[in-house]
Amino acid sequence: MRIIAGKYRAKQLFTPKTFAVRPTADRAREAVFSILYSMLGSLEDKSVLDVFAGTGAFGFEALSRGAKNVCFIDKDVQTLQKNAALFEKEKNIFQILRADIANLPTAPKTFDIVFSDAPYDFGLSEKALESLQKKGFLKNGTLCIVETRNNEDLNLPENFRLTDERIYGMAKIRFYTFSV
Repeated sequence: MRIIAGKYRAKQLFTPKTFAVRPTADRAREAVFSILYSMLGSLEDKSVLDVFAGTGAFGFEALSRGAKNVCFIDKDVQTLQKNAALFEKEKNIFQILRADIANLPTAPKTFDIVFSDAPYDFGLSEKALESLQKKGFLKNGTLCIVETRNNEDLNLPENFRLTDERIYGMAKIRFYTFSV
């Protein structure tokens, strides 16, 4: 797995040799960033939250493409920390929170963009967004990008407005705008 574009283009990331982590495919990640650029223009001045971060590929891609800062959340951060070491000179603009989505700390700040790639078929995407909302990670206008299995249903509160969805192989990626 690699960074696709930006100042760290082609930088290789560590991936675990287990099926417990399922990184978003390069093709799908590239498509998500193309959609983000068409929606936002750029990632400059954007704070990004990568939930169920795994390898951190989405967050590090955002960092490479000019995000102001990135926060990673996962309960297993071993691979994430290995990848973070590859970005040593950027360490002041990202942080890693080791936490279970059900027991999040109070948010250090609000975020402009949230990417959530929960394990498929466990209903964790809904729980994650609800927890992020309750703990103060979201603000009016936060763009929430949620990856699920392509046939997995999501039942979110009405303050999450679906603005786009795409299917890439087994994955469905939905774009929601959060409103207070």
